[in-house]
Amino acid sequence: MKDRNHLAKVSTTHEVNIIEDGLIDIPMLQILKPDGSLHENATAPELDEATAVKIHDTMEYIRVLDERMIAAQRQGRISFYLASTGEEAAAVGSAAALSEHDMIMSQYREQGALAYRGYTTSQFMNQMFSNKEDPNKGRQMPIHYGDKPLNFMTISSPLGTQIPQASGYAYGQKMAGNEAITICYFGEGAASEGDFHAGLNMAAVLHCPVIFFCRNNGYAISTPADEQFAGDGIASRGLGYGVKTIRVDGNDPLAVYAATKRAREIALEESCPVLIEAMTYRLAAHSTSDDPTGYRSREEEDKWRAKDPIQRMAKWLEKKGWYDEAANTKLIEKSRADVLAALKKSEKIDVNPIEDIVEDVYDDVPWHLKEQLDNLKSHIKQYPKAYPKTAGRVK
Repeated sequence: MKDRNHLAKVSTTHEVNIIEDGLIDIPMLQILKPDGSLHENATAPELDEATAVKIHDTMEYIRVLDERMIAAQRQGRISFYLASTGEEAAAVGSAAALSEHDMIMSQYREQGALAYRGYTTSQFMNQMFSNKEDPNKGRQMPIHYGDKPLNFMTISSPLGTQIPQASGYAYGQKMAGNEAITICYFGEGAASEGDFHAGLNMAAVLHCPVIFFCRNNGYAISTPADEQFAGDGIASRGLGYGVKTIRVDGNDPLAVYAATKRAREIALEESCPVLIEAMTYRLAAHSTSDDPTGYRSREEEDKWRAKDPIQRMAKWLEKKGWYDEAANTKLIEKSRADVLAALKKSEKIDVNPIEDIVEDVYDDVPWHLKEQLDNLKSHIKQYPKAYPKTAGRVK
């Protein structure tokens, strides 16, 4: 039996020794400069042309999707939306480094990871309009996606809930002997939730093959990072829990890809968790309910626009001979047309039957819910104009 003495590795001192900030310097991995060239001594990860172009094109598509759906929300066609403008590399670059068998547990700004896996424009629209084609049957807020065939766990609104769930799922993957890992996305604000600490500790103790991917985008809604914590970001917390840790430039698609690929190799080979902190910036509002002009300056935003991950990737592709400006313009135009066409189609599809609220949940519907359902149907019958049969237009 092995020695479980928890003091075995603890050094000793005979003087009061205050441990101060600055003893640990966690570097940030950077490969690609904003102009598309490589940093000195940096090596680009091995990427074939098809994968590199797919990473770029997916980021372009997501930006178009975000722009169109924010406009749709402003027009009253959907109730809510969250854009990932400026953070596309974090989701897409990491998703590209995974196996299709790996489970993705998302927060709510990783639509790029889902698109990279093949989620279609129609699927995005049907979910956001909560119509009959939505596999979640309209029971989720817009952008709370889930897709079993693509190994994308359904999103929950409460912050951090997916973190301990990811540890448990990864533990199950290990016990089943699967050649797969779980990746769990969250923001630095969610790292203040208790679930973050429970999830990391569980994964470290049980040696779970999971990647905890933190998008440190500078703000938890309106609260800047320096008002959230005094330590060295989120990466230092991983070290505190005994979790292997990588800090990466979240606006550098190549660095994100390389970091995630290496993290996946470690998680599988050593059966252990890895924390990635991606340093990025949310150029968009937190959501369509937020106005960022109340808590940050235009000058601050402009500094980060110069670090645009899509432009950075495009310039690198151009240097490789894999990018054509005219073809990219056509791609954007086609994406806009496809999103608009899918939007118009999805908002005309009927909503789900009201009975699904209870009858598709309970095998035997309790009497009090039957009574409430009857009352709801009577109410809708009395005010039919307030409850349209199709999914479009939020009343």
